[in-house]
Amino acid sequence: MYNLSDEEVRSLELSANAIRQSIIEMLMAAGSGHTAGPLGMADIFTLLYFHILKHNPKDPDWSLRDRLVLSNGHICPVLYATLAHRGYFPVEELLTLREFGSRLQGHPHRGSLPGIETSSGPLGSGLSQALGMAIGLRMDNEYTSQYVYCLMSDGELQEGQTWEAIMMAGKERLHNLVAIIDRNGIQIDGDTEDVMPLEPLRDKFESFNFDVQEVDGHNMRMVADAIGKAQAVYSQPSVIIAHTIPGKGVDIFERDYRWHGNPPGKGPENMVKKSDQGKEALRQLRTLSGSIKNHDLD
Repeated sequence: MYNLSDEEVRSLELSANAIRQSIIEMLMAAGSGHTAGPLGMADIFTLLYFHILKHNPKDPDWSLRDRLVLSNGHICPVLYATLAHRGYFPVEELLTLREFGSRLQGHPHRGSLPGIETSSGPLGSGLSQALGMAIGLRMDNEYTSQYVYCLMSDGELQEGQTWEAIMMAGKERLHNLVAIIDRNGIQIDGDTEDVMPLEPLRDKFESFNFDVQEVDGHNMRMVADAIGKAQAVYSQPSVIIAHTIPGKGVDIFERDYRWHGNPPGKGPENMVKKSDQGKEALRQLRTLSGSIKNHDLD
């Protein structure tokens, strides 16, 4: 189990907030990219890279590392920002997002950046890749303590290939496979339950022999506890359904599916005009950072 102290929680929350600010700066520099998903997953990425994963920024190919597979590659700004803040490459390079020749393309490309385990783009293929990794690690060592974490969107659960991988993972009882689903309820055309309903999601995974937990994806302690419990399961794969707020931390973005694929400066103007969207997002996040620093620990 992962017992986070108050100081650790505060440190993680500050890191997540810094990562959110980098995401906004990256998207503003690029003039394109996805806003809602990256902001919504910043807490989980921070927790994984700053507290959970076995990894080494100075030796990205360390043989005993855990693997993280980003299936919904369009939220790569949060992966890039987290890797940079964790020391895999300079933070300044984040501002090259989506530039021609940049190592930070619109979807991750294995081999371009240290710490990127897979190339991704077509939705629904990440769990299959993670499944293969988990089987390979188990073949090398039946009692492996290396885990493969597959970060997925809820919208891509509408893809058939995902369920083929779920079926095989359950059949193989892959205890070293942990899927984490960003259950933010939106996709590019609207709410998931309007486009193609996913519920009852827990029941579906349980029917495929997965251990299932549901958590608040912004509660560091709750997510850490869920990952600890998943690691203690030895007879089946695990899935953590993380309920998140798309656009978390910026009220003009939160819970609005129109920010799924729009960067600041190109989103809806119902709350803030386009020219001020990036500045307003950074103002809110910087204010939040001060609030986290000054908050009394329980």
